[in-house]
Amino acid sequence: MKNILLMNFGGIGDEILFLPVVKSLKEEFSESEITLILEPRSASIQALSDDINHIIKCDIKAGGFKKYLNVLKLIFEVRKNKYDFVIASGSSPLVAVLCFLFGVSKRYGYKSKTSFLHTQAVELNKKQYAGNMYHDLIAPVSNKACALPQITLHANYEMPFAGEFVALHPGVSKMSVLKNMIKCPEASFWRELIEGILAKDKRVVLLGGPDDDEIISQIGNFESKNFYNLYGKTKNLQELASIISKSSAFICADSAPMHIAVALNKNIFAIFGPTDDKKLIPNADNFKVIKGAKCDEKPCLWDRRQITCESLDCLKIDPSEIISKI
Repeated sequence: MKNILLMNFGGIGDEILFLPVVKSLKEEFSESEITLILEPRSASIQALSDDINHIIKCDIKAGGFKKYLNVLKLIFEVRKNKYDFVIASGSSPLVAVLCFLFGVSKRYGYKSKTSFLHTQAVELNKKQYAGNMYHDLIAPVSNKACALPQITLHANYEMPFAGEFVALHPGVSKMSVLKNMIKCPEASFWRELIEGILAKDKRVVLLGGPDDDEIISQIGNFESKNFYNLYGKTKNLQELASIISKSSAFICADSAPMHIAVALNKNIFAIFGPTDDKKLIPNADNFKVIKGAKCDEKPCLWDRRQITCESLDCLKIDPSEIISKI
């Protein structure tokens, strides 16, 4: 197997969760080249993995006729190359149809109404860590066990100080916010959390990307020699990952940076509200899950509803719970 095609649409977090698939296939077929089809917003995943040789970008979320034009372009792009097999995630019946139109002789994906178009289909088991769920897809071609996502660090971000620090990333993707999928506590929570950590004479580094401008501005700055605001000072995911790798602890919401920290096997305090932590973060002693008030509906986002509720009791968390553990 020299030429392998993979397809996984979603955000950066989804692509990080998909990395064990890439790693296992690279180990199984060491001479192969791997091409990953993904959304343009997630193209930077290639910078975090040396195992992805090529990417093909397709904006399947474009509006109107443009979406179908993009899919048509994708089909022609794939058919120009001779792939030995394709593995595609996604439970939509359109996934198997698309793989069939690619003209690849061996096609693998999840069982669906159209999975008869696959060479072999596997059961979709959503009641597990998403990395394992994706990894089930390689069963037809490999019996390798699933490991945690792994990323490759090439950047070395020079910190403006020496010594230990706690890193915080308070934001989530702008797309989640626009779709009313609230997964992050309000700015007041993060201010109180930072103040509490600084009071313990710990150094704090605040991180954020382009999607986080609103919450970062609401958090503001602190008059402390131990506070460093590095929002907007990282050029790419490699530099963000470099800072996270140097931290003694990383505090975040359910977001792509959390998955980066998992891939770096850091000490994580991950805040979970309406989403299911059992599906999104592995069970390990150094991965601490912080939850808010008990809710009979939780987890609800994606399991029971497509947007979060108005009360968001699940995100009402006492910062002292994290401060005491730090």
